[in-house]
Amino acid sequence: MRHVAFIARTVFVQNNDVESACKVLNRILGKEGILEQYRRTRYYEKPFQFRRRINFERCKAIYNEDMERKIKFVLRKNRLDPYPGCL
Repeated sequence: MRHVAFIARTVFVQNNDVESACKVLNRILGKEGILEQYRRTRYYEKPFQFRRRINFERCKAIYNEDMERKIKFVLRKNRLDPYPGCL
């Protein structure tokens, strides 16, 4: 059985344009974090570095979620008071 991350990763080369096909492939791999995972596993990561990275990623995810919630709150429409907190 193939790994789920590698299913349906086919990029077609049109008109012998390999450069654009490589750009598309790199964009796909970058969005899914496969390139980042490859770069991370190229060298040994010490346990304290691993813990530090995991904690940073958790904090970053919490911050981004909170910020996204705040932005959605400010940008919502059909409010009674369009500018809350302002007089």
